[in-house]
Amino acid sequence: MSKVVNFETVDDYNRFNNHETLHPLVSVLDFSKAHIRTGSKMNFNLYCIFLKDVKCGDLKYGRATYDYQEGTLVFVSPGQILDVENKTDPYQPMGHGLVFHPDLIKGTSLARAMQEYNFFSYNTNEALHLSAKERQLILDLLTIINTELQQSVDKHSKKLIASNIELFFNYCERFYDRQFITRENVNKGILERFENLLNTYFSSDKPLTVGLPSVAYCADELHLSPNYFGDLIKKETGKTAQEYIQNKIIDVAKERVFNIDKSIAQIAYDLGFKYPQHFIRLFKQRTGVTPNEFRNLN
Repeated sequence: MSKVVNFETVDDYNRFNNHETLHPLVSVLDFSKAHIRTGSKMNFNLYCIFLKDVKCGDLKYGRATYDYQEGTLVFVSPGQILDVENKTDPYQPMGHGLVFHPDLIKGTSLARAMQEYNFFSYNTNEALHLSAKERQLILDLLTIINTELQQSVDKHSKKLIASNIELFFNYCERFYDRQFITRENVNKGILERFENLLNTYFSSDKPLTVGLPSVAYCADELHLSPNYFGDLIKKETGKTAQEYIQNKIIDVAKERVFNIDKSIAQIAYDLGFKYPQHFIRLFKQRTGVTPNEFRNLN
């Protein structure tokens, strides 16, 4: 089993990559300064963003393995473990990175905005692939942050650093929106698989044994992180993944209420509802009538 390298502080990560610590809570890295090394498993208690310029082996992140291409951004949040696999030969790291401790942003607008940046919980196979212009803009923003780190610390330092990191993330949101559009064919394939997954689910006995399909369940079946899956469905359909699932439930329910041999309660249980009244409430919210009223009207 490979040794786990733990990064509790920014200084830990700077020393690992042969960098001077200019600020105890944040650092901009040029990985070409790092010593030649082999792959390793790394445990982060920090926020890290990597822009790699060299293939350095397959990156394992949770259960997913990602072929680490050039020109991709990967986002890591505290508590996550990265494992560079299949890289036993020494290699020279290349590229750039931004690392900061959660304490850096406490009390800033960035702290309040962090939960909106879903890409920190995307899988690595959902990394952000940058165009040449986007890559240059990211490098420019890293330069601005690094320039601020060279200055003497004053009362403006924390606000300026945090606001520039927030600007960095806001651009990443824009780039991800672009990627959702430019990868439309891939996304449509996921939509088709999502639809097939729901059809198969409701034609099986899983609703009775498991219950209603959750967004997390569907994402896992499609080998995507829940946040990336949710963002993709929202961008493609204008609906949340939960709304999409509920629409499917109503479509299936409309067919099944015509089976007069089954009570509305039994249909609710067959669909995966624990309580029939929850089914009746959702049906009325979506159709304007109760299942019984829909049955009698039709």
